[in-house]
Amino acid sequence: MIIRLLISVAALCAIVTSAQAQGTQVAFGGLKHDSTQPVEISSDSLAVDQSGGTAEFNGSVVAGQAALRLAADKVLVEYLTRDGNATGEIHQLTATGNVTMVNGAEAAESDKAVYTLTDGKVRMTGNVLLTQGQNAISGEILNIDLNTGTALFEGRVRTIFQSSNN
Repeated sequence: MIIRLLISVAALCAIVTSAQAQGTQVAFGGLKHDSTQPVEISSDSLAVDQSGGTAEFNGSVVAGQAALRLAADKVLVEYLTRDGNATGEIHQLTATGNVTMVNGAEAAESDKAVYTLTDGKVRMTGNVLLTQGQNAISGEILNIDLNTGTALFEGRVRTIFQSSNN
């Protein structure tokens, strides 16, 4: 039993060391996400800049798109522009302050998240924590591809796996 435990610990150390050198790829959101779905946002206040093509939502902001939920203190929405005019189509959401993103059974927290709807990618930075059931992964940067349902941690990564014996 002790030998089996030592082998498991050695294997985990090898995985974590490898992860630190190359980045760690993980699954995110077993559900495929369609970034073309409408986005619904609620907040305490809203400031719109027509000429700049932006809208700033402040205070207990919650943005939803299909099964994806994004919550933060502040979310800046940038609209696509054509010929210098905002089209009304969202290009990017930048969330700051107490950011939480939930997709299916997984949740990620960070200081900042930039969700680019046009390519279905999310970049979370600052104190990133990803929880998947009882397992947790933390790191500096988390890049999520919502089209493929995968995520890649960059920088120093720390992982906690719960064994099935607990």
